[in-house]
Amino acid sequence: MAYKVTDACVNCGSCDSECPVEAISEKDNARWIDPEKCSDCGACAAVCPTEAISQG
Repeated sequence: MAYKVTDACVNCGSCDSECPVEAISEKDNARWIDPEKCSDCGACAAVCPTEAISQG
C-alpha cells in the first residue's frame, strides 16, 4: 500500500531526496506521492518533520 501525504504537509521538500524511486513531486502547494511509483519503503515518512506522511 503506497504512502500518502496528509494536510499537515508544509511543503518543505525534505522527503524528496529520500525517495529512491522519485515518486514524490509538488502538487497544489504540497508534496504528492505517486502511488504507481511508490515502493512502500517508508524513507519519506521517516524524515518528515511534521509527520505528514502515512501509509495509505
